[in-house]
Amino acid sequence: MQSIVNGKIFGLATVAGLISGCLVHTTLVAFGVSAIIKESDSLFFIIKLFGASYLLYLAFKVFRSKAELSLTSEDIPEKSMWQLFKQGFIMNVLNPKVSIFFLAFFPGFLFSETMSTITQFYVLGLLFMFVSAVIFSTIAILAGSISNYIKQHKRLGFYLKWLQIIVFVGIAILIFTSEK
Repeated sequence: MQSIVNGKIFGLATVAGLISGCLVHTTLVAFGVSAIIKESDSLFFIIKLFGASYLLYLAFKVFRSKAELSLTSEDIPEKSMWQLFKQGFIMNVLNPKVSIFFLAFFPGFLFSETMSTITQFYVLGLLFMFVSAVIFSTIAILAGSISNYIKQHKRLGFYLKWLQIIVFVGIAILIFTSEK
């Protein structure tokens, strides 16, 4: 929205804040949970079950939502790039869904018996941050074109809705079937 209203640089400032917040979640998961998960098969199963259930819940919420997309720039105050960075960072850090996602998703993708669990969590966190930065930055840069396209193609909301549902259900299945 910031890119649409104020230009792509302002959208990218928000993206930088959002991505930076992922470091906090990665650190919490790496140091707070990794040792417990490593030692407890039942806790690992509970986290997997909770994470997969949460993703299925999100898929259900998307299913029940309208498929309409609304893009308006009314009532959005102008902010400095620093304010947008802080806003993105705080939004990410205070969003419990991100922590839950990291807790549910990362343990299923630990990839080495010899490498430290903490290191593996940071590798996964940095990879997640990189992919998210590329996707969010692309959206911020192309926001004007994307918004015009969405306004012209009303059915796109329907397809995006079902794409979200498929992704959430697919990741839930992947998490639930993953091995420790």
